[in-house]
Amino acid sequence: MESIYIEGENMTDNDALQISTPSIGEAVPANSDDFIKSRIFTIRGVQVMLDRDLALLYGVDAKRINEQVKRNIERFPEDFMFRLTKEECLRSQIATLNMERGKHLKYMPYAFTESGVAMLSGVLRSSVAVDVNIRIMRAFVAMRRALATIAPVLSRVAEVERLQLEEKSARLADQARNEERFDTIFKAMDGGDFPPQKVFFNGRHYDAYSFAKKLVRKATKSIVLVDGYCDDVTLDILANKRGGANVTIATVAKTAITPTAVLKFNKQNPTLTIRTTGVFHDRFLILDDTELYHFGASFKDLGRLYCAVSKMDAMFIPSIMQRI
Repeated sequence: MESIYIEGENMTDNDALQISTPSIGEAVPANSDDFIKSRIFTIRGVQVMLDRDLALLYGVDAKRINEQVKRNIERFPEDFMFRLTKEECLRSQIATLNMERGKHLKYMPYAFTESGVAMLSGVLRSSVAVDVNIRIMRAFVAMRRALATIAPVLSRVAEVERLQLEEKSARLADQARNEERFDTIFKAMDGGDFPPQKVFFNGRHYDAYSFAKKLVRKATKSIVLVDGYCDDVTLDILANKRGGANVTIATVAKTAITPTAVLKFNKQNPTLTIRTTGVFHDRFLILDDTELYHFGASFKDLGRLYCAVSKMDAMFIPSIMQRI
């Protein structure tokens, strides 16, 4: 009897399982159906059996199988039979080339597809081969049915995994965007350039006051403030404007800004004009007829509670000006 090494599913090269190849005519093991199913591999995308496993089942030497194949090579095209590479053997954990234990495999095994196995019974011309081939064909059919049964399950698992990856990717993208937004907000709160949005938390009176002053100083020609709740604090902020910028405040008729306050303002910072309107609920600041800002709180209340300032599209400026 000839000994070869065939690697099991979870075995390393040093733990290769030694199997004895039966002599010609030796009986096939009683559990051959289970053995057949366990020795059907998927290699290069097709199901195959190896020459040495077929030899065990046929009760012949693998050498005899290969001799018969070579004599009838025209019956075994590439889709019937092909020789494995060393990498395929090791990657598939089919065999190990162990120099220290057993016999060194000088040649890579042949792999036979279902069609190739069917052809073998014809070239071997033995009753044992015919009987074994019937069981092998049934095993191939059973394997295909099993794969067909679990294919929808595998497909659904793959789809779930794909959706999970997409959701994870979306969450990471949202997290990155949120971090970028918060970075912008915190940088704006610490000063610097004017961002499209700015948030003031409650108690940040000075920061809000300083921000409003910087906005006012951006204007070189005109400032229009729409705010229904104005008082002296509003004028204190607007007093930081540049000398050439005229100021218009659109507010309610019963405003807290007195004519005396307007007079004193204009003596030092001309020119301030008060207009009354009752059609606005929100607060807006228009600079040089080109920049529009929306305020979540009145100038006098900035920083008292949580509020936001957002830069809006300048296309809305004419509509606002028509209602002042």
